[in-house]
Amino acid sequence: MARFLFLPFAALILLAGCATDPSRSAFLGEAGAPVDYGGFGNATMNNVLIQSGQRAHAISLGQRFAAEVPTTINFAFDSAVLDAEARRVLDAQAAWIRQFPEVRFAVYGHTDAVGSEAYNHDLGLRRARAAVAYLVSRGVDASRLQALVSQGETQPLVPTPGPERANRRTVTAVSGFVQGHPNVLNGKYAEIVFREYVNAAVPTTSDIVAPATEVAGTQP
Repeated sequence: MARFLFLPFAALILLAGCATDPSRSAFLGEAGAPVDYGGFGNATMNNVLIQSGQRAHAISLGQRFAAEVPTTINFAFDSAVLDAEARRVLDAQAAWIRQFPEVRFAVYGHTDAVGSEAYNHDLGLRRARAAVAYLVSRGVDASRLQALVSQGETQPLVPTPGPERANRRTVTAVSGFVQGHPNVLNGKYAEIVFREYVNAAVPTTSDIVAPATEVAGTQP
């Protein structure tokens, strides 16, 4: 009789142990749950992005973008004005971005530590918007660009409380793919990542050769 009484008791202990086992709970949970930090649906979203290849390919494309063109421009103190060097860098970015119309980009604005947090947050956003406006002026579709601020002064490259040009910057980065774009249907993200980037795809005026009749001075 004692033997039969012991069996249900042992079963209850086993079930209780399973209920409190964190590894078992994670195993039975939603796929992608370990990356969910409280936002409803984050686990499902992460799982979809991973399974479809979007996240991995966006990271790969972002690494390629950073390797092939400068991603950062810098600013004068308390300024969101683009100088000649900033415009040169943004020209290179725009040429690259135009050749990947399926990709979205974010421009993050940063500041140094001088000034209040609120002021620097606004200044970082103004810098990001200035960079985005210039990219749009160079032929990039505005719907593929987003101006963001990376917590103003809180992500310095050089940790100093004083003025520092390296910290006064914007950084352009791949943020994802254009929703519903025909080139990214059927999961063809790898074709985009490994597409050839032609640095001189857009000819300058000096590359344009005049017709022979014009060179000779004759009328057509």
